[in-house]
This record gives sequence, structure tokens and C-alpha cells, in this order.
Amino acid sequence: MPATPAGKSPETPTPSSNKTADDLGKLSSFLCFAIYSANLAFGRAYKPILDKLGLTYTQYIAMVALADADDQTVGALGEKLFLESNTLTPILKKLESMGYVRRQRDPADERQVRLSLTPAGRNLAEMDPGAALLEATGLGEDFPVVQKTVAKLRDNLLRATQPRPKS
Repeated sequence: MPATPAGKSPETPTPSSNKTADDLGKLSSFLCFAIYSANLAFGRAYKPILDKLGLTYTQYIAMVALADADDQTVGALGEKLFLESNTLTPILKKLESMGYVRRQRDPADERQVRLSLTPAGRNLAEMDPGAALLEATGLGEDFPVVQKTVAKLRDNLLRATQPRPKS
């Protein structure tokens, strides 16, 4: 879907150069591409910060989600992160081997694995290494508005793509 009226393209740098949206042609009119390329730019911005900590972005956000609510099941964490358990489990095993996450079977339901941060994991998550990127976004006071708008967009798309009940 085009993000702007025909013939109008915002001046947006691409993640790999200083090209503007006008240099991208028709591609720049797609909101999905703007969000996709912004995601790539976030990945590039986070990489040097997280490399110093020995973490990937997905490992980092898993720890942040656990810091928000400890003692979650793998399934609950996967829902928050929009990840399937077969994707999330290797990430959690790695975080456990690094000493940041504790995984244990739920005594009330052996099928469930419960997750919590270790003290080292909590310390790392509370350091908030991503805070340094707030200024890099250039959004200033608009940051919370943009974050809420993108989250609303995501939620609307998820709702629109859910199967509808048969009548």
C-alpha cells in the first residue's frame, strides 16, 4: 500500500546509503518497505551495542520481555515476541548457557517450561543498552507517538489477517 499520495515521496534515507526516498522510485511509496527498511536500520544500529554484550537482538528483546514479567512460559514469551517456540527455544537455551536465563519445567504441568532471569540476566536487561538509540532515531518528543502508531498498525494488520469465524 502506498504510504503517500502519488507523486509525493518523503525524504527518507535508506539503511545502506544516503539516498532519499525519491531515489528509490515507486518502492518508496510502500509503507511496508519503509517499515521493513527501518527494521534493518534498527538492526544495524543495535548490532555494535549488542555485540559488546555478546547478544543478538532477539536474545536482547527476550531478556527485556522477561524483565517485564518474570516466570513466564515459553509459549507466553513467544506470543509477546511474535515467535514460535521452535524459534525461541534455541535462543533461550543459549541465554541459559550464558547464565542469563533459568529454564525449568512447571511442577504443576510438566509440559510447560517456565522462564526467569538470573540475577546476571536482570542486571543486563536493566542496563538498557538500547537507550542510546533514542537520540539516533531523531524523533525527539515524537518518539512515543511513532511507537504507538507503529504498534497500532501491527495490531490492526494482525487482526485483519486472523481467520474469521464461519457463520
